[in-house]
Amino acid sequence: MEEPVLKKLLLVVAAGIWLSGCAVAPAMAPAVSTAPAVPAATALGDPAPGRLPAEPAPLVVAAMPNQPELKPIIPEGPLQPITAAEAASMAVARLTAPADLWERIRRGFSMPDLQSPLVQDREQWYATRPDYMFRMTERSNKYLFHIVEELERRDMPTELALLPFIESAFNPQAVSSAKAAGMWQFMPSTGKHYDLKQNAFRDDRRDVLASTRAALDYLQKLYGMFGDWQLALAAYNWGEGSVGRAIAKNKRKGLGAAYTDLVMPMETRFYVPKLQAVKNIVARPQAFNAALPDIGNHPYFQTVDIRRDIDVALAAKLAEVSVEDFKALNPSASRPVILAAGTPQILLPWDNAAVFERNLQGYGGGRLASWTVWIVPMAMQPRQAAQRIGMPETDLRAVNNIPPRVTIKAGSTLLVPRADSVQADVTEHVAENGQLALSRETVLRRTVVRAGKNETVASLAKRYRVSAANVAEWNKVGATASFAPGQQVVMFIMTPVKAAGKPATRKSSKAGARKKRPQTTVNPH
Repeated sequence: MEEPVLKKLLLVVAAGIWLSGCAVAPAMAPAVSTAPAVPAATALGDPAPGRLPAEPAPLVVAAMPNQPELKPIIPEGPLQPITAAEAASMAVARLTAPADLWERIRRGFSMPDLQSPLVQDREQWYATRPDYMFRMTERSNKYLFHIVEELERRDMPTELALLPFIESAFNPQAVSSAKAAGMWQFMPSTGKHYDLKQNAFRDDRRDVLASTRAALDYLQKLYGMFGDWQLALAAYNWGEGSVGRAIAKNKRKGLGAAYTDLVMPMETRFYVPKLQAVKNIVARPQAFNAALPDIGNHPYFQTVDIRRDIDVALAAKLAEVSVEDFKALNPSASRPVILAAGTPQILLPWDNAAVFERNLQGYGGGRLASWTVWIVPMAMQPRQAAQRIGMPETDLRAVNNIPPRVTIKAGSTLLVPRADSVQADVTEHVAENGQLALSRETVLRRTVVRAGKNETVASLAKRYRVSAANVAEWNKVGATASFAPGQQVVMFIMTPVKAAGKPATRKSSKAGARKKRPQTTVNPH
């Protein structure tokens, strides 16, 4: 056989084998050929001398029931062999996680962009304050990875990771004038609704993990209500009831019900434009001359279990971090001690968690906590409470955040120095439910009243809410004495003290009695 013919024959055989390998039937059934039978001598196209082999019979694969017919893949043109080096050099698509967290956030953008002059206004505002932008984004370094992880786990837009920039500039200690607190700015009532504990020893509205969980729960609920992220964000700021009423009002008038169609307070009108402006800056920082700090696409912190009450200063020391950095990761711990029964976990920088565990095991300094809790047995002045526990009044007020001109109510829980003899940690019941209850300080104001008909010591005491023994003592009579009609009776009436130290007047105010809506608020920039 001539050499050219032999080469062609080998190519045909290789093509037949290649085609057989490509036409693979489903694993559920063997491949069955429906081609006419070919004599064995010509099955591989054995040619006569000097002739090219015949075209191989096409291989037809029987399709499974209810399945599309599978057709063989036949390449165009003759097969071209390649070397092993050429195969190794072929490019293969690789899916790799971004090394930079900002890029990861950009990849997850999925909310429709808002086109509005207010967006341009906020872009200009941020762009002309590069130092503020850098400080704000630098502060987010500790928290962004966790928030992005939670958003991706819930399949939510990663734009929402930028929302704390608008709410609090990523300051977990932020408190608004309406008493909203934390990175996500939860009002007290909304925080309680989403299981954020608020007691004398911790405020979970500031807690990094708890507040993020609650905020995303709330945002998911709002999106489910309105089916639109811009309306959901408006409701997060203004309140779901307010947004619902605004939509209903527009529909009654035949107007649109989108975010830009609603009549809203100025703060809410700027709310989504602020977020859009920050999103645009993160998407294209160079276009706004913005410098974003490097944030690696990896966890910043991890949780560490604590089993004993421990001072904040000692915990920071054992972790070998500054107290400031420790509080930044554990902002709900507003007191100088962490009560293990109420806060069984703390957050530490990733590499410092193991350091803390090692140093804690080797700690030989005795007790871990120098503070405990004292339950006030009866109403008393802060001065009296300080004397009872042997602590300077100024220190008692400072550590328990007791304002001036108040009385501590019975049953209140106060943080006090822990005696050397006290070995037990604070119980779970106290750590979970401790509250500081205060009332305005009162003064006794002397006055003279005229007794009515059949007036007695007991009736006057009941009317003025004082003890009968005091009324009798003030008037030098017995506790069962009666007064003649019109007789002058000396009384000392308890009057609350205003902040300025003057007796409070009893004026009613409808506006002051109106209950605040449970909604989050923002700090305007």
